[in-house]
Amino acid sequence: MLKTFSKIILKLIGWHSDVTLPEEKKFVMIGAPHTTNWDLPIALLCFWSVSLRLSWVAKKQLFVGPLDYFFRALGGIPVDRSVHTGFIEQITRQFNSRDEMVFGITPEGTRSRTEYWKTGFYYIALQAKVPICLAYIDFPSRTIGFGKIINPTGDIDKDFEQIKAFYQDKTGKYPKNHGPVCIRKR
Repeated sequence: MLKTFSKIILKLIGWHSDVTLPEEKKFVMIGAPHTTNWDLPIALLCFWSVSLRLSWVAKKQLFVGPLDYFFRALGGIPVDRSVHTGFIEQITRQFNSRDEMVFGITPEGTRSRTEYWKTGFYYIALQAKVPICLAYIDFPSRTIGFGKIINPTGDIDKDFEQIKAFYQDKTGKYPKNHGPVCIRKR
């Protein structure tokens, strides 16, 4: 029922999805560009329209009382953000403890412009030995979808060239908020 409802809502609001689900049962899904809060409801409709259960993270302080059950039911994983190390290991443990897992994250880390992407998603995929699915939202064409699958090689510069090429023609709701697809210079 949720699947049908989601497809109808997407169509009514003028969006279409371009989704071919990967064969893999475990992967990291990155979503970009992320420039508005509207990305989330549109993305959720897309995921539900293909019966995809997505795992995501939020600070553990949000997982209290009835919200704990609600957020976990929606795929939430509480993360202790007061500890500035161990995030990659926390998510890798989640991958290793499950038969199926799609972990979604926005590598920009915010809806505001950034000068580089956070690379945690890359190292999670590398350490968990899972591929990265490049998901996108493109406001001008009103399309949301899943694109290329990348198997991280360990050569982050080389792999980021593929990621950058994929996202070069994707535009968020507020293009000025979308920074370059690159990693922090070392």
